[in-house]
Amino acid sequence: MIRVAALGLTAVTGFSALVYQVAWQKYLAALLGSHSEATAAVLGIFLGGLSLGYWLFGRLAQRLGGPGGADVEPRQLLAVYGLVEAGVGAYALLFPWLFRAALALSLSAPQGIAGLAFGFDVLLAAVLIGPPTLLMGGTIPLLTQALARGAIDATRIHALVYATNSAGAFVGALVAGFWLLPAFGLKTGVISMGIINLAVGLAFVGLARFQSNSRFARKLPANEPVQATRRVTFTAVALLSGFSLMTLQVVFNRIAALSFGDSHVAFAMIVACFVLCIAMGSLAVAGFDRIDRRVLIGCQWALVAALALLYPHIEDAPYWAHRLRTYFPAPGGSLLLYHALSFVSIFAVLSIPLSLAGATLPLIFHHLRNEWGDLGAVAGRLYGWNTLGSLLGALIGGYALLNWLDLHHVYRIALLALIAAAGILTLTLTSQRTIVWVAVVGCMVLAISQPAWAPRKLSAGLFNLRRAFTHSRGGPAEFFDHYLNERPADFLVFHSDGPTSTVSVEQFERDGQTISILKTNGKSEGAIPLDNPTTSMLALVPAILQAAPKRAFVIGYGTGETVGTLAGIDSLEEVVVAEISQGVIDAAPWFEDHNGHALANPKTRLLRTDAYRTLLRTSQRFDIIASEPSNPWVSGVELLFSRDFLEVARDKLTPDGIYAQWFQTYQMDERTVALALQTYRQVFDEVSVWYMRGTDLLILGYKRADPGGPNPLADLEERWQRADYQDAFARISIDSLGELLAHELFPLGVITAAELPDEIHTLEHPILSHYAVRAYFRGEPARLPATHSDEPAAVGARNSLLRRYIEHRGGLSDDERYAVLEETCVYQMALCATLIAKWGIDAPGSDGYRRAIDAARASPYHAPFARIEIQSRIALLLGAQNGVAMKTRDQRLRIAKFYRRFYHHAAPFVPEILDRVAGRRLEALHAAIP
Repeated sequence: MIRVAALGLTAVTGFSALVYQVAWQKYLAALLGSHSEATAAVLGIFLGGLSLGYWLFGRLAQRLGGPGGADVEPRQLLAVYGLVEAGVGAYALLFPWLFRAALALSLSAPQGIAGLAFGFDVLLAAVLIGPPTLLMGGTIPLLTQALARGAIDATRIHALVYATNSAGAFVGALVAGFWLLPAFGLKTGVISMGIINLAVGLAFVGLARFQSNSRFARKLPANEPVQATRRVTFTAVALLSGFSLMTLQVVFNRIAALSFGDSHVAFAMIVACFVLCIAMGSLAVAGFDRIDRRVLIGCQWALVAALALLYPHIEDAPYWAHRLRTYFPAPGGSLLLYHALSFVSIFAVLSIPLSLAGATLPLIFHHLRNEWGDLGAVAGRLYGWNTLGSLLGALIGGYALLNWLDLHHVYRIALLALIAAAGILTLTLTSQRTIVWVAVVGCMVLAISQPAWAPRKLSAGLFNLRRAFTHSRGGPAEFFDHYLNERPADFLVFHSDGPTSTVSVEQFERDGQTISILKTNGKSEGAIPLDNPTTSMLALVPAILQAAPKRAFVIGYGTGETVGTLAGIDSLEEVVVAEISQGVIDAAPWFEDHNGHALANPKTRLLRTDAYRTLLRTSQRFDIIASEPSNPWVSGVELLFSRDFLEVARDKLTPDGIYAQWFQTYQMDERTVALALQTYRQVFDEVSVWYMRGTDLLILGYKRADPGGPNPLADLEERWQRADYQDAFARISIDSLGELLAHELFPLGVITAAELPDEIHTLEHPILSHYAVRAYFRGEPARLPATHSDEPAAVGARNSLLRRYIEHRGGLSDDERYAVLEETCVYQMALCATLIAKWGIDAPGSDGYRRAIDAARASPYHAPFARIEIQSRIALLLGAQNGVAMKTRDQRLRIAKFYRRFYHHAAPFVPEILDRVAGRRLEALHAAIP
C-alpha cells in the first residue's frame, strides 16, 4: 500500500515538473529573449540541473546507508525525499518574485558588450531555475532506493518510478499547454504547483511513518557480477541514448511545426507523445522479474531499425496532416477532436521507437544493479549521464548543428549515435565481434546514404489548406505529383533549416511579374510585390503622422520592404532592425532588388537579436517603432503583443512617437482582435486603427506629450507634398492624401471609447495565442469590435481624418471622390458601399456618382455591390428617406447587423433613423446579435 501511494504521488511530481518547465520557459523569454540561443540556454539549464541532481541525490542515497548500504532505512529515505519535494514547492511559491528581482537586476547591470550581458543573464537564469531542477533530480535515485525490497526487486520498482513520473509528465504537458496556463496564467500556475509539491512532500513524510524499517542488503547471485568495464559501457550507452533522444525530439518538434503549423499546440503534442511513450516503455520493463541481456541488445537494434524505417516517410508528414485537416472543414468541426486525432496520429507513428527508447534506461539499470544499498547511487549515475547526454543533444543536436546542417542531417546524426550505442552494447555483451563490426559499419553507411528530405514537401505549408483537393486522399506521391507540378521545378530558390525555424523563398512568374514569397516553417511571412502596400504603409503612415521622425526601430526584417521604405524617408537618420532568425537574414538577397537594397543603405543597422531584449536594454529613443511579427497563433510571437512588451516599447518612444503594429485579422476572431486592442489601449495614450492590404490592420499606439487632440490636418497636408512621401506612396498606388486617409478605420479615441472585454494579454497571463489557435482552426476573418454607437461614434465623427479633410477642402471633386472610393473598394467593400450611398445623398445626379454605381453593378466579385438594394438600405439609414418600420424581431436583427457592418466613421449614420426603423434602442439590438 505504501508503494502504491508513493507511486501515485510520483506521478503528481512528474505532472508539476512539466508545468514548471513550460511556465519557466515563458518567464525566461522575458529575461533572455526568444531567439535560438536563449531557448537552448533555458533547456540547457533545466537539463543541467536535473543531471547534477541525479548525481548528488544518488550519492546522498548511498551515503545515508553507510558502507555497502547496510544501514539504509527506507523510512529515512522517504522522509528525505518528502523534504526535497517540499523544497521544490517552497521555491516555486517564491519564484514569481525572484524572477522580478532577477529581471530588475539584469536591467540595472551595465550592458557593455552584448555577449557578456547575455552571459550575465544566463547566469541569472541558472540561479532562478537551477535550484529547483536540481531538487527534481532526487525523484528517481531516492525513490528507487526507498521502495525496492531488494536488488532483484529493484528493476521492477525502478521502472515503475520512471513510468509513473513520466506518465504524470505526459498529463502535465497537455494540461499546461491547453488549459492551466492559458486559463490562470504563469504566476497562478507556478504557485499552484508549488502548493501541490508542498502537499506531496508532506505526504511522503507521512508515508515514512508507516514504512517498514527492514533493511535489505541482499546481493545479486554470484553469477551476475557487475564488471567495471560494463559500467563504462552502460554509461556510454546512457549518454548516447540521451543525446539521440533529445536531438530527435527537436527534429520532430520542427516536423510537427511544418506539418500542423508552428503553434504551441504542435510543441505540446510532441513533448506529450515523448513522455507518454517513455512511460510505456518503462512500464513494459516493470512487467519482468528476470531480463536476459539479449533483450537489451535486441531493444537497441529494434530502436535503430524503427527509426531507420521511419526516415524516408518523414518528408510526407505535411501531406498526412493536411489529409487529417480535410476531415474538419472550416468553419465547422471540433477543435478538441481535431487535436485529439492529431495527437493519436503522432502517437501511432512514434509509439514503437519511443517506447523502445523509454525501455533503455530501466534495462540498463537492471544490468547495473548490485546491492540494495547502492541502488540509488546506480540510478543517480545512470540518469545523470543520460541527462548529460540530453543536455548535449539540446545544445549540439538541437542548436549548434542546425546552424550548419538541415533537419535530415541532424536526424541521421541521432541515428548514428543510436547505432554506436547498439554496437557498444553488442560488443560488450557478446563474443561475435567481427559480425558486430560489420553490422555497425553497414548500418552507418546505410544511414548516411539515405536521400535528403525534399524541402519542396516540408515547406509547402499544407496546414493552411482546409479543404480536400482532387488528389488530397490519393496518397502522398499522387498528391505531391499534382500539387508541386503546378509550379516550376525551380520555384524553391532558398531553403535553410535553423535552430528554431525553417526559412524558404519561393519565386515564380504570375501575370508577367515575378512573385517572391518568404516562408517561415511553411507559413508565408511576406510576398513581393503582393504585400508591398501593407509593408510600406507600416512605415509610411506612422512617419507622415509625425513632424520629422529621425530614428526608427523595426521588429522583424521580413522582406525588407518596411526597412527600405523607412530608409527612403529624408528626415530619418537611422533605422535599427531586430531580426531573430538567421535564416531570414540569409534569405534577404532574394528581396533586395525590390526593397531598395535596404541592408546596403547606410541608414540601416541590422541586429540579429530578440526585439524585447534589445528594447529593454537600450537607452536610445525612437520616433517610430514598427512591428511586423507573424500571426498571433505562431509560437513565440505572443510576447510581442503583451502589455509588458508594449510598455517597454512605449518607454522607448520619443514624445509624440508612434508604435505601429501589423495585425492580421484573417483566420482570426472578434475575441482575439478585441483582446489585442484592449491591451493596446491599456498602454498607449491614444490608439487608432487603419486598414492595409486585404484584412490586415495597422494599429497605431501614440505616446502623447499632450494627449487629447487629433492630428493637425494642415501639417499633414504640408508633409504630403514632400517628394520622398509622394514617391513612396506612388509605389503603392496611393496618389492623393484623400486616398491615404481613406485607410483610417477607427480614428483616434474610438478604441478608447469602445466597449471591449476586460481581458489583458500579459507576460504572466499569456492568453492571446490560446485564443488565436482556436480562431486559426476556424479560418474565418475576424469581425471588428462594434464602434457605431454613442461615444465611439461621436468621437469617430469628430476625429475622422477623412471627414475633416473633406470638410477642410469644402468637399471633393468628382475625380477626387472617385479616387477615394476606388481606394476603399479595393480592400473594404462594405465601407465602399457606405461611401457610395453618402455620395448619392450629397450629389445624386452627379456624373461621378453614376459612374460609381455602374462600376458597382459591373463588379462580378464585390458582394456588397451584387444587388443595388444594398445601397438603398444604406441610404435609408443615412436619413435620405423615411422607411417603413420593421416590426418583427428578425427584421430588427437584420437591420442591426447591417448597421454595424456598414458603419463608417467618415460617413456616420444617424442613430435616430435606426431607432425609428427598428423600434428599439441600438444597444439592445446589438446585445441580441448572435
